[in-house]
Amino acid sequence: MSRKARIESAGFHHIYNRGVEKRLIFKDDLDKDKFLDILDETSMLYGFTIHAYALMDNHYHILLENTEENLSSGMRQINAKYAQYFNKKYKRIGHLWQDRFKSWYVFDDNYLFTLFKYIEYNPVKAKITKEIGEYKYTISYDIKTSKLKECMEKTFVLEWYSTSRDILDMINLKVTKLDIAKMDRFKKEVTSYKKDPRKVEKNKNISNYFNNNLTKNERNQQILQAYKDSFSQSEIAKFLDLSISSISKIIKIQNSTPDP
Repeated sequence: MSRKARIESAGFHHIYNRGVEKRLIFKDDLDKDKFLDILDETSMLYGFTIHAYALMDNHYHILLENTEENLSSGMRQINAKYAQYFNKKYKRIGHLWQDRFKSWYVFDDNYLFTLFKYIEYNPVKAKITKEIGEYKYTISYDIKTSKLKECMEKTFVLEWYSTSRDILDMINLKVTKLDIAKMDRFKKEVTSYKKDPRKVEKNKNISNYFNNNLTKNERNQQILQAYKDSFSQSEIAKFLDLSISSISKIIKIQNSTPDP
């Protein structure tokens, strides 16, 4: 059975890979540090920007942005260099990776924030830490400790959230049922996509959600509805002339409010 053609288009990609037979690919912190050095060096060479990542013991997640159709060649370099390092250090031979890396093209940037939380949530899901941003090998930890690699300095998180308080509030947001639903929809849309990636057509114009007669509570309810209907937090914030962190807080509060 032939492999699906990988989408090389410039844009955002969710990258995933794990060890052969689910074996460990990182045995200690030095291994993870080495992988990050290789990731940074290769990303700078290929023009990649890393927006999020999580290095777990037997797999990794990366949210990567490329500006040329060079995703496969760059990722091959990263995985091959690290495999050479790992095999030499542990005196082993054979494949380190279970298969070629998996990737999902993010053809709708409404999913970027959800993907960020999904990736950064991995250590919490694995019960390694209790909160996003506590695990050393995630970009949220790097942001909190000001230890970003050069390839990560242009993450959209720092562009969308201008103050350290807003960034910390964003990092501390929980992964909700709505986030999981959006991720499920994202995966279905990616697997059903046939041609060149395009933004998903929305059934409504964002202005249809808001009018001058809305109370603050009604506006906040409409913010949540627009978000559920695949408008991004940045789109909603821009239309309402609010900060993205304010929109994030409103969505969080609305999600936690019981239905009447």
